Amino acid sequence: MHPKTVLITGCSSGIGRAAALAFREEDWRVYATARNPADIETLGEKGCELATLDVTDQSDVDRVVDRIVEEEGHLTCLVNNAGYGQFGPLEDVPTEQVHRQFDVNVYGPHRLIRAVLPHMRDQGDGTIVNVSSVAGRIAFPGGGVYSGSKFALGAMTDALRNEVAEYGVDAVLVEPGPVATNFSDRVEEEVDGDSDDIPGIERSGAYESFYDLFEDTQMLGGGGPAAIPPERVAEDIVDAASSTKPHARYHPGTPARVAVFARYLPDAWVDSLYGYLRKLA
Repeated sequence: MHPKTVLITGCSSGIGRAAALAFREEDWRVYATARNPADIETLGEKGCELATLDVTDQSDVDRVVDRIVEEEGHLTCLVNNAGYGQFGPLEDVPTEQVHRQFDVNVYGPHRLIRAVLPHMRDQGDGTIVNVSSVAGRIAFPGGGVYSGSKFALGAMTDALRNEVAEYGVDAVLVEPGPVATNFSDRVEEEVDGDSDDIPGIERSGAYESFYDLFEDTQMLGGGGPAAIPPERVAEDIVDAASSTKPHARYHPGTPARVAVFARYLPDAWVDSLYGYLRKLA
């Protein structure tokens, strides 16, 4: 019998880190990855195998997948968790930043899916878990680019689920709401351009009400009473990977389950709600 083996992207913090630890608690062989290996050293101390992986680099993807297959002879589960949020009104977000968002949140998972599927098909089993967001179900002002990437990931997962079913492979989408992580810190960097490699967005001056609301509420950030711990999301990820018949979608936490139904509200109702929020800014 092969040990159950999982490859997880984006393990430096938050959901990825929690998932790595949760799988280890269940005696899985865990390959935890991140762009910066220093960020995941403590996971190595917990028994995880570590690897440097930038999901935008095809050579990184191929190297890590080949290593796992060579060392383990089997890959039970891929967890596509690496991602970030590019926020800002569409007019203010440079096209270059839209490309960066999709390169990480959409093309990255696609690269990994293509790399692992031949092995999963050959072994006749496997699970691909794509970590999305309720923002992939309903878009909101200032979140068009991020929501667009998550809508795309959801569509890809739905198609994949039926494409690979005949090979014994499952494709699952996990769509949490607000999670208590450092996600909001990265969001601020993408909006403000707080580091050398992040140029920020180009504020036209036309959408200051959005920026006021963003600064006042830190909407969709990692805080607030509605946020759930990353361990709660990790619980559903492990459940999906361990199940012989996983659900097509998992919605960890009450806010996520409520938000899913919001997409069925009449558009006029949703637009009115956003209009009310603008008045509060």
